[in-house]
Amino acid sequence: MFARQAVNAYAQVGVQTGVMSASPHKLIVMLYDGARSAIARAKFHMENGELEARGNAISKAINIIDNGLRAVLDHEAGGEISANLESLYEYMTRRLMLANLRNDAGLLAEVDALLENLASAWAAIGDPAAPETQQSSLATEAQAALQES
Repeated sequence: MFARQAVNAYAQVGVQTGVMSASPHKLIVMLYDGARSAIARAKFHMENGELEARGNAISKAINIIDNGLRAVLDHEAGGEISANLESLYEYMTRRLMLANLRNDAGLLAEVDALLENLASAWAAIGDPAAPETQQSSLATEAQAALQES
């Protein structure tokens, strides 16, 4: 038990360090990775009949999508793309809630595939230079979303 807590504490420090030193582009990559990782854990727990752990993992994925990815959308600069992403994130959240209620691995796979497509498209954009103040603001928001989940 203590070893697991130590490993978790070490991993949390690693995440915090990564968040604080990451560019805004990398922060989004980290959020996509975190949501997909939570969904993978939810699938594992679903297959093993671990109801509480499944619910916690799905809640983490929802939290990352809502309080991470969705929260950093810039509707003024992003226009139609931002609006479409917001709708897609809302859809993913609803599908994850249904997956939890129905114990449906297919719905988890659907959301994971959507996140995979978005993550690969985001990675293809590359990492443009961003002003330091924007990077700091996004780092704080991303760190909060990861810690809450």
